[in-house]
Amino acid sequence: MKPNETTPADPPPDDAERLSERLLEAVGEQRRGQMAQALSHLTEAGARERKRPDGRAAALRLLEMGADGDSVVAAVLADPRLRDRLSPEYLTQTYGATMASLVRNIHWLNTFKECREEFVQPPEQAEHLRRMLLAMVDDVRAVLVKLAYRVERLHLLAEESYETRRCIARETLDIYAPLANRLGLGQLKWALEDLAFRYLEPQTYKRLAKSLEETRDSRERYVSAFVDELRAALQAEGIEAETYGRPKHIYSIYKKISRKNIDLNDLYDIRAVRVLVDRVSTCYAVLGVVHGRWTHIPKEFDDYIANRKENGYQSLHTAVIGPEGKVVEVQIRTHEMHALAEQGVAAHWRYKEGGRQDEALDKAVNSLRNLLEHRDNDEELLESFHAELFGDRVFVLTPRGDVLDLPKGATPLDFAYTVHSEVGHRCRGAKVDGRIVPLSYTLKSGEQVEILTAREPNPSRDWYNPNTGYLYSARNRAKVRHWFAQLDRDQHLADGRAILEREAQRLGTPVPDLEVLVRRFHVQTPDELLLAIGRGDVRPGQIASALQGPQAPASLPADGVRKAPSHGGRPDRDAIRVQGVGNLLTQFAQCCKPAPGDPVVGYITKGEGVTIHRSDCPNVLNMPDTQRKRLIEADWGERPHSYPVDIHIEAFDRQGLLRDITQTLTNEKINVLAANTRTNRDDQSVIMDLEVEIVDIAQLSRILDKLGQLPNVISAERKH
Repeated sequence: MKPNETTPADPPPDDAERLSERLLEAVGEQRRGQMAQALSHLTEAGARERKRPDGRAAALRLLEMGADGDSVVAAVLADPRLRDRLSPEYLTQTYGATMASLVRNIHWLNTFKECREEFVQPPEQAEHLRRMLLAMVDDVRAVLVKLAYRVERLHLLAEESYETRRCIARETLDIYAPLANRLGLGQLKWALEDLAFRYLEPQTYKRLAKSLEETRDSRERYVSAFVDELRAALQAEGIEAETYGRPKHIYSIYKKISRKNIDLNDLYDIRAVRVLVDRVSTCYAVLGVVHGRWTHIPKEFDDYIANRKENGYQSLHTAVIGPEGKVVEVQIRTHEMHALAEQGVAAHWRYKEGGRQDEALDKAVNSLRNLLEHRDNDEELLESFHAELFGDRVFVLTPRGDVLDLPKGATPLDFAYTVHSEVGHRCRGAKVDGRIVPLSYTLKSGEQVEILTAREPNPSRDWYNPNTGYLYSARNRAKVRHWFAQLDRDQHLADGRAILEREAQRLGTPVPDLEVLVRRFHVQTPDELLLAIGRGDVRPGQIASALQGPQAPASLPADGVRKAPSHGGRPDRDAIRVQGVGNLLTQFAQCCKPAPGDPVVGYITKGEGVTIHRSDCPNVLNMPDTQRKRLIEADWGERPHSYPVDIHIEAFDRQGLLRDITQTLTNEKINVLAANTRTNRDDQSVIMDLEVEIVDIAQLSRILDKLGQLPNVISAERKH
């Protein structure tokens, strides 16, 4: 029996002392000191739990499959009994940062809820979870240790209840065995499949195991004799080849006889041989030797070299009737084809599972295999494995250990609405890894999120405003708008009027005539408009755009503005446009500082061109009749530059307040021209007056929203 042919018939794990001795003997001189110290921690922790795997058994399994020293020692240190006994600081100080990080990742993987009904699910969802496990850890070797622990967990399932045995076994076949297969970890894959199959189909397993056991010795002797005869025949023809028996395992046998609906005795590849050569032509030469020496079964011959599979897999498959009339399957391929099938574009896992092409996952699997083959701590390989997968997704844990897949940029509020709309509506705060965070906090993979809820739903209208950063997902923002759409009509009307007045006040613009806005938003009456604003159908950004429309205030008579005669000049498209006049010197009034989108009017000065004022500027509204003749119509060009605007901020003082405000402006690429800050030491209040450059009113609305969401900021509005 080959060393990698592991079945549930393996003997039970040795006692703790014997396991420790075997580990110290096998781990190697370089790691022996670390291993001895890790084992001493387990001794101090006392006897293991009967239903939980021992880190020593998992470590020994990893040693047998050729894992590196860090993985083996980490398997011992990741024993559940040591989780609360060995702090991250102690692990870093004693074993180094790499080992401490590896142990932390193993513990993280172990926080997944062990078994739940959702794991019994369609293949697409199981595939999603398998790949999620790969994306979640900083060091892929944590997955190896996790798989080794799962094998030991299955060995201990006999003492569990029927429901638990089936659930964990189903989870193993759906998640962990295919994951091992993708990583090329054949020994772990076979062990996981056979052990899980034993608990899912105990009667079928016993029947197949008994049939195979009755013939195991004779079958192995038969395959060994066949290989010897084939080697001799190839040597006689001068063909150099690597020839060996390919063992079959109970679960793979079960899948094949179920798929083909045949009996075990009719299974052709229960006795299987693989031949590896250097050239394609030699493959066919070997095939000629095999067919010339034994009678082949035509329907079992497949030439995947000439007719490669869609996924790129290449090999010759044939079945022959060997000595004693027994059927033997023979696979023939070049070493290059074998490497391609194991770790290239035709990776073995995809050939078996029929999965789709995924270049990012191919690179990740190859990086892990290279890491294992070279046995070096190649940090670049580890980093690339982690970084190349799921750059646009984050995976976070619920307090129960369930995993949620969210888009990158998601917040705790997105998390709450993903769990359930009602949880989102009642959300009043959030904890990430045990600490309180703002609802606009950007989540990162691996974090555990807990939502704090109120008894009654009470979402905020700010949540569906994309400028505030509360909700990244447009779908979740729609859920908030829908909730407000269900409120009473009177409440909608009041909210709509308040939002409109608040937006006008913040932007420093007059509240426009509702009839103008009715036509702008294509509704029938002012009440319908206010209802739409209150329900969230008309968003703050749309209101800001409407408020920047060219409207003259009622207090400025229309006939008080003179139209200038046209001189046929080309308007200045870069800044302001004076109606009918081209190439005219203009400047902005410092008294009102008009911004793009503000209703404006020009004032003809003596010798300094035209000064541009906001239409509601007090100096314009209170202008004597003798000077009003100098007013002239003006509007904004099609490609405005940045313009200065004064912002007034009121807040309670705290450390880092000014830094957060300037960082928010920097993130929006807004230049600060001047700043004046005044702090009242008696009540710790702060007044900030900032002069900033903006492009248009929409940008001003967005930055005021973001400033208003900062901690301790009471209000942020345009200075009047």
